[in-house]
Amino acid sequence: MAIKVKFFAMLKTKTGKEEANLTVPDGISFDKLKDILKKEFPALAEFIDRKSVIISVNQEFADKNTVIKDGDEVALLPPFSGG
Repeated sequence: MAIKVKFFAMLKTKTGKEEANLTVPDGISFDKLKDILKKEFPALAEFIDRKSVIISVNQEFADKNTVIKDGDEVALLPPFSGG
């Protein structure tokens, strides 16, 4: 199945891309997708492993158990703070 992964802020700089189209196994959880992302984009590994990435699927916050479906848009955002 095909999904779109979008990178924001420093993650876009680390990958050198704003977005990527990936082919992944059907019904993959984000927890499994992390392994694919770390292989495709090694510069993201430190952020993913430290859990310092906020995940959304189709513009809804997600967690490691979220199941990703064909055509979904997965966004990776670095942590942010504000006042």
